[in-house]
Amino acid sequence: ALAHLVVHPSAGTAGYSRGQFGAAWADVDHNGCDTRYDILRRDLTNVTVKSDGHNCTVLSGDVTSPYTAKPVHFMRGGASEIDIDHVVALGDAWQTGAQTWSADKRLALANDRLNLLAVDASSNRAKGDSDAARWLPPNAAFRCRYVARQVAVKKKYAAWVTTAERDAIRAVLKSCPTQPLP
Repeated sequence: ALAHLVVHPSAGTAGYSRGQFGAAWADVDHNGCDTRYDILRRDLTNVTVKSDGHNCTVLSGDVTSPYTAKPVHFMRGGASEIDIDHVVALGDAWQTGAQTWSADKRLALANDRLNLLAVDASSNRAKGDSDAARWLPPNAAFRCRYVARQVAVKKKYAAWVTTAERDAIRAVLKSCPTQPLP
């Protein structure tokens, strides 16, 4: 799949803002819950939710962050210990094709469950808008699954990779050549 992605230089960040990808955490699947809560309910264990009709609002839960392999506790209204990461960061997507996409396609990427993971906040913030050439999870055991997910997302949305990004992904995949796409 990596070999089929277009390799192209970065288009740069001119014109980029988070708002270009629509309202944060839309209810794109129309289940009554925003995407952030959908991901928290999917990725956390020991989840407690507020009884609010749809049982959307996650009050607490636990996750072992795939980026660090460390346990993290989530408490709604408490310190932000868990973030929902865009595996293909929105800023990276902007630089690799999204600046030409429709608003609907950008909204879809920003809320696509394939592109979202509950992770520890510090790793997510250290990553920022980096691609695989500039950031990989500190948990080396998760890197194959991480880059495979990036490839799957870029393939799904026809985003390209830079040469450096392709080379970094290829280097990771050398240790797991049979890693399937999620």
